[in-house]
Amino acid sequence: MVFKALSKKQTYQSVNMRPASRRRLGCLGFCLIVPFVVPTIWFTHRLVQSWLNPPDAILVLGGATQRERYAAEFALQHPDLPIWVSSGDWPASTRATFARAGISPERLHLDRNAVDTVTNFTTLADEFQRQGVEHVYLITSDYHMRRAQVVGEIVFGSRGILLKPIAVASGQSKEPTLKVVRDAGRSVLWVFTGRTGSTLGERFNNLRPD
Repeated sequence: MVFKALSKKQTYQSVNMRPASRRRLGCLGFCLIVPFVVPTIWFTHRLVQSWLNPPDAILVLGGATQRERYAAEFALQHPDLPIWVSSGDWPASTRATFARAGISPERLHLDRNAVDTVTNFTTLADEFQRQGVEHVYLITSDYHMRRAQVVGEIVFGSRGILLKPIAVASGQSKEPTLKVVRDAGRSVLWVFTGRTGSTLGERFNNLRPD
């Protein structure tokens, strides 16, 4: 009799524990899925929007002369778009590069405020928003594009600005993933605090911000 009573009690407890266990497993599964689903939905939405809305500006990231040369030729194919060069070559050299390609100086805007990849975007995000820029062609070297695109999606994305990447062939290897992670963190920091955390570069294997 005692054995039967214990068996009934254990059965009763196990039956009553099953819904709670299911709820815990459900909550655990939900918590594991959300961090992957939400970014996927967000990036998919931005990708669809970038297909539907053509770019209304060209942004060239400084750091290599061939980027500006490529951008000048690219701009000829998009004669109605303004061109922004973020901390590129010396201003006189940049103007000469675009002038040789036949680009009107009225289309060219030189911004010299950026000191690295993160500030390429943070120094222009609010200006683009004020001017009503909603979608930009992003021109940089192929080895640099992954980091630039991650930073741009975070910084410009916080202002509702879309990116369409245009990579310039360089023959160089891709940048270390650590640089991408570092600058992604700096970009998120800027979105929430307005600071770019430029000193973070020294804490990640002495990778200086660039």
